[in-house]
Amino acid sequence: MIRNADLDWFKSSYSDSSDGNDCVEVATTPAAIHVRDSKDTALPHLTFGATAWAGFLAAQ
Repeated sequence: MIRNADLDWFKSSYSDSSDGNDCVEVATTPAAIHVRDSKDTALPHLTFGATAWAGFLAAQ
């Protein structure tokens, strides 16, 4: 299992809010894309395979 602290997180380009409350962070690895809420980084993150992530981005 990959821990939050083991990943190189960055703020998603889709995460932009004038009040600062819509903060999604993303970390990529060769096998998966990881997504977390930056307001509470101790919470578990979501993990998506490349195909699922591509489908998500295509729907935006």
